[in-house]
Amino acid sequence: MEQSSQSLKRTLTLWPVVLFGLAYMTPMIVFGIYGVLADETGGVVATAYLVAMVAMLFTAYSYGQMVKAYPISGSAYTFTRKSINPHLGFMVGWAVILDYVFLPMVIWLIGSVYLHAAFPAIDTWVWILAFIIITSAINIIGIRVTTTINFIMMLFQFLVIGLFIILSVVSLSQGEGMGTFFTATPFFNEDMAFSLVLAGASIACYSFLGFDAVTTLSEETVSPEKTLPRAIFLIALIGGAIFVIVSYFVYLIFPDHTQFENYDTAGLEIAQFIGGNLFSAIFLAGMITAQFASGLSAQASASRLLFAMGRDNVLPRKLFGLLHRSFRTPIGNIIVIGMIGLIALAMNVSTSTSFINFGAFITFTFVNLSVIGHYYVRGKKRHGKDLILYLVLPLIGTALNVWLFTNLDIHALTLGSIWAAIGFIYLLIMTKGFKKEPPEMKFEEAD
Repeated sequence: MEQSSQSLKRTLTLWPVVLFGLAYMTPMIVFGIYGVLADETGGVVATAYLVAMVAMLFTAYSYGQMVKAYPISGSAYTFTRKSINPHLGFMVGWAVILDYVFLPMVIWLIGSVYLHAAFPAIDTWVWILAFIIITSAINIIGIRVTTTINFIMMLFQFLVIGLFIILSVVSLSQGEGMGTFFTATPFFNEDMAFSLVLAGASIACYSFLGFDAVTTLSEETVSPEKTLPRAIFLIALIGGAIFVIVSYFVYLIFPDHTQFENYDTAGLEIAQFIGGNLFSAIFLAGMITAQFASGLSAQASASRLLFAMGRDNVLPRKLFGLLHRSFRTPIGNIIVIGMIGLIALAMNVSTSTSFINFGAFITFTFVNLSVIGHYYVRGKKRHGKDLILYLVLPLIGTALNVWLFTNLDIHALTLGSIWAAIGFIYLLIMTKGFKKEPPEMKFEEAD
């Protein structure tokens, strides 16, 4: 077959790329896990998000530097493989697989607990099964959520967030909550424990997942070597600012986090309190729409990643390399992702988000280390400002991610370690004890 010489048209400038990244992050997730973070931190959620944002900004800087070197999909896996070591790259790729494969489960779980809170007569497991069946059916048929629809849903999320802030201001002006707009209490108070803040920050990083997704737009972006690093940094900064501001206002309205009846669905209680039934209905619609769209895209991406690896024999081809004869979609992998989603029946929001972050912190850590490997070690950029840019800043990013990693939920650390051990054993077998290089993973196939 003749090789096509066509390439994608470069039309995307900075702000369209930033909007794409923000849509991928799903801004309303700040409400989805607010109660969990309030319980974990003792109420100072804004501080947890602030700590998480600082760590993500250093990591966003490193992503930007590596995108300049390797403007292709594959992200942390590609960076580590090419800048440090192929075997280590495989293990980072294995951590990336964890995020891809288990992320739909977390998305469906969060959506289900909110629907159960709104309709308590229907058990959570029913909603989980509904999410899995409907999403899987759509993905098998092959209908994909387009960028345009995602953009519209992102605007709807911003509308809900804007309404929340306006209603919060009205409530505060009427003496509700703390009755003031300016106070440092949401960030610092006498009962605050920094160890709890770190534990909360390790969960809060879940809200930032996807800020690096714009690396998949490199072939459609004008001057990607300049635009993408700026976009990645701005996405982390703007997303973090939204999370901090929303958390700040929630604290002003609900200074005592023990008021929440259910930490997993605190966002719905907040919406009901400040806007009554009408706003809580709008809020629920925004939350479920965002979770459904995210779950649809996450399952589609994960199934295509597994297919690419099955086709290339990174994973067993007979199981993972099959396509539906009519729809030409990886039906087996879609079903596998759906079955993994059933684990949500036995997990809570806190542990599941921490489990996802296990893989995220590993990938973020090695993105930072890849900057050192590529520029400082191999590129020998070690003098003047290069010492700051290619050693000090990525080292700070590495330290922050390792710091947050060690504060993950113990159950998440246990599950994540089991996943890593399986990957290591699989790597040993594939490479015959590291005597040959592992096969290359093609993460771009999942995007």
